[in-house]
Amino acid sequence: MMFAQTDFLTSADESPVAVEQPEARGPVLLVCEHASRRLPARVGTLGLSQDALSSHIAWDPGALAVSRLLAADLDACLIFQRFSRLVFDCNRPPGAPGAIRDVSEVFRIPGNENLSEAEKAARAEALYYPFQGRIAEEIVHRRDRGQETVLVTIHSFTPVYYGKPRAVEIGILHDEDSRLADRMLQAADGNGRFRVERNEPYGPADGVTHTLALHALPARLLNVMIEVRNDLIDTEAGQRVVAGFLTELLAKSLRDIQR
Repeated sequence: MMFAQTDFLTSADESPVAVEQPEARGPVLLVCEHASRRLPARVGTLGLSQDALSSHIAWDPGALAVSRLLAADLDACLIFQRFSRLVFDCNRPPGAPGAIRDVSEVFRIPGNENLSEAEKAARAEALYYPFQGRIAEEIVHRRDRGQETVLVTIHSFTPVYYGKPRAVEIGILHDEDSRLADRMLQAADGNGRFRVERNEPYGPADGVTHTLALHALPARLLNVMIEVRNDLIDTEAGQRVVAGFLTELLAKSLRDIQR
């Protein structure tokens, strides 16, 4: 897949897309769109404090760590974005209101204000298209070698949002295709460890299932988006507990579907 050249990223920046375990043989393809809080050199700090740049507005804390543990447990390929969603949210299509935010929760983002259409397009060319294009390529590679693909995206969310505590601990999200989500919710029912809910704290109406809708729905691939409350995965011990729970949940649900 070819993309237009862009000079938005400089020689000081890495490729926006990271791929780990590309030769993994398991059916799950893991995607972490909000893995990093790193900013490309060209945008500086976007006018934000270090506290803001370390907060959830910049990334999904703990999501990459959990994704890596899942990749190891499930023998899964993992694709993640190396730059912050503050520059471009790769789980939103170009032109969507949430793709480049000039306000996120209580934070103004000065470096995103009054961008021209050309500036927005440059960010999409540099970050969004290579990222989503690499996912598409991986799915084709897997199909060509006869490997099943189950698309699973991993995110985290804050325990308090606009001053309101969130009771949900793990969200199992889906768009029109709920096959895998249904099985996972059944398997999690009464688990005694985590409060697991459907399409919480977000759902498809919030635009969060873009990656699933783009790649999985047209091809009828099994798919799910997992949201984990980030206070549960702010330590290595917590990450291992949650990853172990999710590994069991995914493995059992996929076995049940294949029966």
